[in-house]
Amino acid sequence: MEHAVSCTSADIADLANATERLPRRRRKDARPSELTAAALDLFVEKGFAATRLDDIAARAGVSKGTLYLYFDSKETLFKAVIAEGIVPALAAAEQQLADYQGSAAALLRSLLLGWWQQIGSTRMGGVVKLIISESRNFPDVAQYYHDHVIVRGRSLLRSALRRGIDNGEFRKMDVESCIDVIIAPLLMLIIWRYSFCFCGNDIQPDAYIDTHFDLLINGLMPPEART
Repeated sequence: MEHAVSCTSADIADLANATERLPRRRRKDARPSELTAAALDLFVEKGFAATRLDDIAARAGVSKGTLYLYFDSKETLFKAVIAEGIVPALAAAEQQLADYQGSAAALLRSLLLGWWQQIGSTRMGGVVKLIISESRNFPDVAQYYHDHVIVRGRSLLRSALRRGIDNGEFRKMDVESCIDVIIAPLLMLIIWRYSFCFCGNDIQPDAYIDTHFDLLINGLMPPEART
């Protein structure tokens, strides 16, 4: 025989209060990404030197002790930001390069636009500016960025340029110097976006990149192929 169970309003209130007191459970694998997201925001807003681990933990809504379960230093956290936010984009570009069947000019344009769309125009672009401004004071961080981002990025551009030289699409050139010249305007766009734009004279990224690419391709082509 079934027994009826009755609950008074006081019972329901007690149950609700007890539920509120229970600790909220979160997926363990979600927390590192929450910490890197908070770290990225603060690195961009305040700079690497001025950001404290306490600030990052507070922004992520966890204790500093919880942060230390995943990252033992601010440098380690910064490296995780790079590994999570920039390295996958580079890996995707490397796969694109391996599979690409079109012209070297189209490949180069795709690489430059891809960098801007996935990194430069996003919150990750602030990391580029941070490296430029603070690398001297944090050589370990700068070295990590160099080895995992700059080296791979230059390799992508080197492969695209050599492909164009080999098939006659581009004239012979000093490839390493050309890579420097290709990258410099993009770095300037990042610096402007996070610095000088606040002075009121903004740059339109689409027009800027189109102009850069037009000048670049006309400079890379053999004289007889220029329009």
